[in-house]
Amino acid sequence: MYDPNATIRKFMTYAPHTIADEAMLSKAQESMRVNDVPHLPVLHDGKLVGILSERDIALAEALDGVDLRAVPVRVAMNTSVFQALPDTLLVDVLQGMAERKVGSCVVMLGSEAVGIFTTVDVCRWFAKSLKEPGERAA
Repeated sequence: MYDPNATIRKFMTYAPHTIADEAMLSKAQESMRVNDVPHLPVLHDGKLVGILSERDIALAEALDGVDLRAVPVRVAMNTSVFQALPDTLLVDVLQGMAERKVGSCVVMLGSEAVGIFTTVDVCRWFAKSLKEPGERAA
């Protein structure tokens, strides 16, 4: 059963893997593969400046003549990042992701990315809710 007071803190992935905006897309692709993550918050001098997804890399890779070893992350990243605080209600994050049609939310505490919440996290939570109908999922 859904707890209407549940915050994103309970569902986010803590300490997300990040990448610098000047890193090459090949490095981002390798980081995603090794760490099994579909999104990387992008930092410039330690500050969040974008988000890079597997899809962003696939789109860049599909272009003729593109060498991922020579293209910086900043070229392919999305600069419009959906963000929330750790104590933001889960329902508000879900609604915000749906309205913006995005697959991730970077959880910020001040200027630090402390977590990430993705559609994969949504699916895990929903599956758990369906398997345990008598228990609280949040």
